[in-house]
Amino acid sequence: MKTVKIGNTNFEASAVALGIMRMAGMETADAANTLEAAVDAGINFIDSADIYGGGQSETKFKEALKASGISRDQLFIQSKGGIILDPARSHDGLVFGQRYDFSKQHLIDSVDGILKRMGIDYLDSFLLHRPDSLMEADDIADAFDTLQREGKVRHFGVSNFNPQQVEMVQSWVNQRLLINQLQFNVVHSGMVKEGMHVNMIDDASIMRDGGIMEYSRRKNMTIQAWSPFNYGLFAGMYINDPKFKKLNDKLEELGKKYGVSKNAIATAWILRHPAKVQVLLGTMNPEHIKDSAAGADVDLTKQEWYDLFFAAGNDLP
Repeated sequence: MKTVKIGNTNFEASAVALGIMRMAGMETADAANTLEAAVDAGINFIDSADIYGGGQSETKFKEALKASGISRDQLFIQSKGGIILDPARSHDGLVFGQRYDFSKQHLIDSVDGILKRMGIDYLDSFLLHRPDSLMEADDIADAFDTLQREGKVRHFGVSNFNPQQVEMVQSWVNQRLLINQLQFNVVHSGMVKEGMHVNMIDDASIMRDGGIMEYSRRKNMTIQAWSPFNYGLFAGMYINDPKFKKLNDKLEELGKKYGVSKNAIATAWILRHPAKVQVLLGTMNPEHIKDSAAGADVDLTKQEWYDLFFAAGNDLP
């Protein structure tokens, strides 16, 4: 599989990663099959968060890893922390918070809980999971230093942060922030759309993300694209949705050309961007993992990338 460098390091990770949010509640054998399918497809990067499944996603991962026979050393394992789970709002595999908390003790406790649930000694990377307006410099800096000094976390990053928030945290901590996890796909494409509508007065020209795509490229931060096949926050999948007929027709046309699925072409669209984005798959279905990961081996032409962009309802000024 095609690889991407994580941040400014020399670590080459698979261009497609597996997110385990939906692993909670699976039978251990099924979860092990999911991990095996991911590794067989060339995936060596696992993404999680302490709130996924109320922690049960990571507990199931531990069981699945043991049952699969896959070595921990074969994987780059990442998790996120900083959200206090709201059980009343979390349902059907979706998780929401009641507040954010980047206090030193909470971040340290979060990592300790992750390591225990996942049955591992360290995380390859730990991300701050959505920006906390009440975050304080000493808390984050002390937490990062402690976690790194004790060998519990090797690398750090953020999730859903804008450029000024990244700059602020980076000015506080001693570690280089390598990753920013953001929602990005051909339908949720504001990060690239705003950059092409500069000096216009239409809706597409509104800078909602602070130029995060250009900032990330300049700073060599890896963008990890979550929900690569979803529109809205969790509104649904655009793949095979009649509301996106033109897009699905183009995905099918290109899928036939390259001998892959619509999901693979949607994956290829994200990977075609020179920012070297990493795609996070959320499916637990082994066949869907295989189908989607195949997009890492598809090199769309520039015109095909733009054709998909147009088919999703976007335009150029």
